[in-house]
Amino acid sequence: MNVLDTFSGAGGFSLGFYLAGYRIIGGIETDKWAAETFLFNHKNAIVIIDDIRNLSDDELKKQFRGTRKPDVILGGPPCQGFSICRKGAGDPKDPRNSLFIELLRVADILKPKILILENVPNLVNIKTKDNKYVIGIIEKELNGLGYYVYYDILEATNYGVPQIRKRLFVIASKKELKKPFPVPTHIDLSRQKGTLFDTNLKPCPDLWAAISDLPELQASEGAEEMDYEKEAQNEYQLSLRNAAGKIYNHKAMNHSKRMVLRFSTMKCGDSISDVPFHHWPLKRNGNGEISKKIYDQNNRRMRPDKTCHTIPASFYANFVHPYQHRNFTAREGARIQSFPDWYVFKGKPTVVSTRLLESEGRFNEKFLCQYNQIGNAVPPLLAASIAKNLLSNLGE
Repeated sequence: MNVLDTFSGAGGFSLGFYLAGYRIIGGIETDKWAAETFLFNHKNAIVIIDDIRNLSDDELKKQFRGTRKPDVILGGPPCQGFSICRKGAGDPKDPRNSLFIELLRVADILKPKILILENVPNLVNIKTKDNKYVIGIIEKELNGLGYYVYYDILEATNYGVPQIRKRLFVIASKKELKKPFPVPTHIDLSRQKGTLFDTNLKPCPDLWAAISDLPELQASEGAEEMDYEKEAQNEYQLSLRNAAGKIYNHKAMNHSKRMVLRFSTMKCGDSISDVPFHHWPLKRNGNGEISKKIYDQNNRRMRPDKTCHTIPASFYANFVHPYQHRNFTAREGARIQSFPDWYVFKGKPTVVSTRLLESEGRFNEKFLCQYNQIGNAVPPLLAASIAKNLLSNLGE
């Protein structure tokens, strides 16, 4: 089963299919660093670094034909809030005015057996100006291409990913599917409160089970390539370890002494608003004056005995390590997302704000950093569960 990953990012979605035994034949991604990550880890794939709107029908047919004709096309195009219609020319919430239309175009040209759309759960609640549900329009458009359509919101912890993360998946299939979505294999016991549960389900790993074997680092320590210093301590760590004995992208951020001291006052579960006032951040250009504006979602010390909160694209500033006085490394975020340790992320670990890059003309750095790539990804173990379930449905 050949897989083409459109809007591929770093390739978490397609990695799950690779782990389930599929062949990754290509990726389409507009961001240079994310595309480099995809190509480095899927060396036999064709990776097109371009805006999908720039690719003609003929070019797509030429690239993905014969042994490279896709059986499965994946895509997570931004549907609502990122309209590509001209201002005043249409409803920006209508998916036909978004990059979703490009995913339809690719499917119409290459005619895969399966097309899978991934997006935010709230998409099922959004309506257009004429009071039509966005998800209904998506379903109708896919029906028009000859697909049976199924959609559901899946929780990552139900499939062994140590992170609270819900995503919407729309599966379009040329063949009618009896069970389009995988049944849960795990349960998040760290957030259960005495409720009964199916004893056939495995406990989902908590945060500490995901990262406790990685080398301990202080701020500024670590490297883009390191050796393991500890043995694996559980099944999850064993499953993600690199047989070559190497860890990549495990570099701690260069925190100031003031920030390290601030983190040292925090207990698990505390955020920046819980630290003593004299440890709060200083105003920018404020001559040492303490800022009274803080963002409670930033720099919360995670509890080791629970699954992690959702890893966003900016998670380098969101979470503090349970025991070490620093934010997570990119590799720790990758572990929480269920990426294996051999999966290397390219580009810089972090970049400054897009606005600053533009003002300073640093356009060669205006790409998705390692943290962005990891936070934007579909957790590979969740994707693998979808992929395996589809194989059983299709009888492959």
